[in-house]
Amino acid sequence: MSSMQPDPWATLARLYGLQNQPARTLVLLAFIGVSFTLLPLSAAAGDGDNDSTLSALTGSLATDNLSTAALELSGAVIGSIVIENGNVFNTDIAAENKVLYRTANAIHKRTRQQVIEQQLLFHSGEPYSGRLLEESERILRSDPYLQEARIQPVRNSDGEVDVVVTTRDAWTLRPSVAFGRSGGENSGGIGFDELNLFGTGIRVGLKYRSDVDRDSLSFQFLDNNLGSSWTQLQATHANNSDGFRRGLRVEQPFHALDSRRAYGLTLRQNERIDSLYDRGLTQRQYQGRSTEFDLYTGWSKGVADGWARRYLVGVAGDEHQFAGIADEPGQSPLVPDNRRFVYPYVGIEFVQDKFEKARNLEQINRTEDRNLGTTFSARVGFASEGFGSDRDALLVRTAIGRGFGNTSSRSLMLEAGVDGRWESAGLRNLTANFSARYFRRHSEGSLFYASLSGRIGQNVDLDNLIPLGGDTGLRGYPLRYQMGKSRALLTIEQRYFTDWYPFRLFHVGAAVFADIGRSWGNNPVAGANPGLLRDVGFGLRLGSTRAAQGRVVHIDLAYPLDGDNSISNVQFLVGTKRSF
Repeated sequence: MSSMQPDPWATLARLYGLQNQPARTLVLLAFIGVSFTLLPLSAAAGDGDNDSTLSALTGSLATDNLSTAALELSGAVIGSIVIENGNVFNTDIAAENKVLYRTANAIHKRTRQQVIEQQLLFHSGEPYSGRLLEESERILRSDPYLQEARIQPVRNSDGEVDVVVTTRDAWTLRPSVAFGRSGGENSGGIGFDELNLFGTGIRVGLKYRSDVDRDSLSFQFLDNNLGSSWTQLQATHANNSDGFRRGLRVEQPFHALDSRRAYGLTLRQNERIDSLYDRGLTQRQYQGRSTEFDLYTGWSKGVADGWARRYLVGVAGDEHQFAGIADEPGQSPLVPDNRRFVYPYVGIEFVQDKFEKARNLEQINRTEDRNLGTTFSARVGFASEGFGSDRDALLVRTAIGRGFGNTSSRSLMLEAGVDGRWESAGLRNLTANFSARYFRRHSEGSLFYASLSGRIGQNVDLDNLIPLGGDTGLRGYPLRYQMGKSRALLTIEQRYFTDWYPFRLFHVGAAVFADIGRSWGNNPVAGANPGLLRDVGFGLRLGSTRAAQGRVVHIDLAYPLDGDNSISNVQFLVGTKRSF
């Protein structure tokens, strides 16, 4: 920022005698916290469009409001299963009975009934289970080609419970001319992506993308229910300006809490040029090539006392090779060390069944499924020169998550993990990751959100240095403004969810935010670390209820409060993300 412009924070500091950096930061946090708490809470919730249109699909099928416990206690069994799948727009309501919406429905190929039916965890003649109905709902809602899903029991007089499965399709054909901007850099692309080919649930895509790193032409194929099974097949291929990317995955995961078996094979190859950054500028580059594979099988006894416990064995390989690139005459290349690991491993997973449904947390007017229970996973492998590794090493990966509170008022989501290896020379590439996300609902249209995340690294591989900047949460700064072995980021937002629904295509939200973060640790190409960085800003959020995957468009203005004079006074960011 220009030194000729007045610094409002310096003015406040002089007025209140807070010239030192820690005191100024504390005042900033206190000001934001008090302001967000006292902000007006008059924003309205969404108009419940998905609820009303789904209800319209059920027609005369009405539940008798018997509780799950009563149905299970009575020994009821499932009778008929009725599937009602609505098109993208509900032309039964006047607001959507328009030429444009009718045309879109006519073009769209609706999801086939058997695609929905094969994902249900219950069948006619089986004992009624409310848990299986709820989990089937979650599975259907996770499909990118569905806007919403609801499963309701309907009591009849023969001791059976008929079930109606109600879904609504999303618009899945996405011919795209994309543009994005973050951290002062533009990105764009053109292509198409069909997430529900001829209503089969199969995804195919062909895209060209250009960004600050590379130009890429990529193809993707994905079938999550190969041959009406739970087996997934995914293939990707990309020709890039600096190399290539290939991948193949065949897997039957633990698709449900009560799943008993899983297996999978994943193959990946990647060649590209990576960079080391300082203050958003490339300082060194190197060519990297990686080859990875993972073959595993797993088993479980299913759900017991609200927990699913799973066990895995497998063998994995991970090889990385690097070559230096001298950008300037006489400049010595800086290259990560080559490494190759081939190892058998064992693993465990624990998942607690404590799911809740929510709206207006991370999405706008869409049902969100969140697990407030505990999840834990651990994997340990031993790489040996006898297996083809270039050294002996013990490789460890763990992760744990836990939710607290409830989605209707306030909740806290905690996650942590450790990843690293033990070699003859000691710990290498050891990273500890953590994340805490806090949600406090003032009303259906107003939410306070705070997030603290970070990574602590020790003896981190040079190619695993972590960036911090406009593309990684510090919105007021250029891309990769800082880079180091560790980082921490605090984000505070006041979120608003309005009832504005332009053209019945997307819901509008807004946010006022502040980010505070820094990275640290040895970056061999960095100058003096600028220390703690802060920004404030505001923006619009456009959440599509019609398009697949429920992406949210972000349009933000962010103002940096620290950094050097090379940084623009304001950063304009446009992008599409998975959440608010």
